[in-house]
Amino acid sequence: MPRLSGIASATQSRPGWLGHALVATLCLAIFLVDTLSPLDMAIAVLYGVVVLVSSSWFGTRGLIAIGAGCAGLAVGSFLIIHAQDYNLASVMRCLVSIAAIGVTTLLCLRNEATTASLRDQAALLDLSHDAIFVRAPSDAIVYWNGGAERLYGWSREEALGHAAGTLLRTVLPAPRSQIMASLHATGFWEGEVRHTTRDGREVTCLSRWSAQRDARGRSLGTLETNHDITARKTAEHDLRQAEAALAEVTRVSTLGALTASIAHEVNQPLAAVITSGEACLRWLRRPVPDIAEAEETVQRMIANGRRASEVIARLRALARRDPPDHRPIDLSELVEDSLPLLEWELASHRVRLALRLAPALPRIGGDRGQLQQVLINLALNALHAMDAVPEADRTLTIRTALRQAGAGPGNGGEVAVTVEDAGPGAPPETLESLFAPFFSTRDDGMGLGLSVARSIVEAHGGRLVAQPGAAAGLCLTFTLPVLSEPSLAPAEGVGL
Repeated sequence: MPRLSGIASATQSRPGWLGHALVATLCLAIFLVDTLSPLDMAIAVLYGVVVLVSSSWFGTRGLIAIGAGCAGLAVGSFLIIHAQDYNLASVMRCLVSIAAIGVTTLLCLRNEATTASLRDQAALLDLSHDAIFVRAPSDAIVYWNGGAERLYGWSREEALGHAAGTLLRTVLPAPRSQIMASLHATGFWEGEVRHTTRDGREVTCLSRWSAQRDARGRSLGTLETNHDITARKTAEHDLRQAEAALAEVTRVSTLGALTASIAHEVNQPLAAVITSGEACLRWLRRPVPDIAEAEETVQRMIANGRRASEVIARLRALARRDPPDHRPIDLSELVEDSLPLLEWELASHRVRLALRLAPALPRIGGDRGQLQQVLINLALNALHAMDAVPEADRTLTIRTALRQAGAGPGNGGEVAVTVEDAGPGAPPETLESLFAPFFSTRDDGMGLGLSVARSIVEAHGGRLVAQPGAAAGLCLTFTLPVLSEPSLAPAEGVGL
């Protein structure tokens, strides 16, 4: 990366008539003092000042011409003063002056070449569609490319010298101190930031920061490149909303289909039960009751009742995806594997995740997909519960721990998974109602998530309970017995 200070100063002003007049005046003044002064000093060395002043205005040819002119004036003054008296001291003073002018000119030419190279690089940065600017260690903007002008609306002259964070009202994805520590440690940082343009429009950018340091490791500044992804984020948000709407339609459609299926399957045996019951009454109301026929109709009623029960059992088994594929599972590992599925929801709800996973937990036996469904269901409920909480207080905590070692089923204890939010919580008297089907504290909730989650946990021989959080919010914990037998057959006789 080129020197940031070089890029920041890679502009050169054109000399006007005032610049020419100043250079000419300085040369004349030094020439007169050198020629007319009685002092035996190398006054011509001051021509180096003229060369230095000229380096800010003149290009390579101009500097060479001015350096040669200053050297000529020094020689001319020497010849005027010492035309008849050439002593060694005066000759040495003249040579020292000419050497000083020459060295100064060469250094200025070298600096001009470096500046020209940096100017070309700065021009290339101006061609970029990305917004690129350089911040000094004080956060003041020292370079501002054309892409930044187009994206944010401030011209280069207006932006230079202002603190970048204040000018753009930067919103970072993490505390600034944490980001700067990462930048200092690695020299690079990348993440999504939000900026506000001159006209008040908020833009989301993929930002890349590169730090420049000197030989001692001290910070010289930061090169920041911002790629506008506002349109992409908006499209992603719209897509998520469309997916959510489609999922809602699918859920409603599925519920309708399930209701129709239940009605269709259950109505037939129920109708048969009613018919058999009416027939049984007729047999019993005869002058001479026909007990045998009545007994037969009752048996048919019992058979149709069992048929209806079997229909419900099949539907419940379908909802639980029976038979589950039970395998040994590390619940801490299951939590970590589920995090990518929660990443978008955590970001969209702007919730911080705090993991407290116990190492080396004993394994439990269960269906990985179903238990992952339970965890995600609990986490999503916690995320929605914090929508009304200030962003700074939104924290989702997931913990795993071993409980009752030596006292649980098979003397192996239980493994507990706790999902705790920082939301408003729920009154103690309503905690058990949270698991009732179709009970929801949200206007848009269906009230099935926690009910299904408890059903799955209980089908695995565990428990799911709700408790008030330690500080605020709600704490949902499910426990499962530690695996102690090689057989992993699913539990039987567990209902919704």
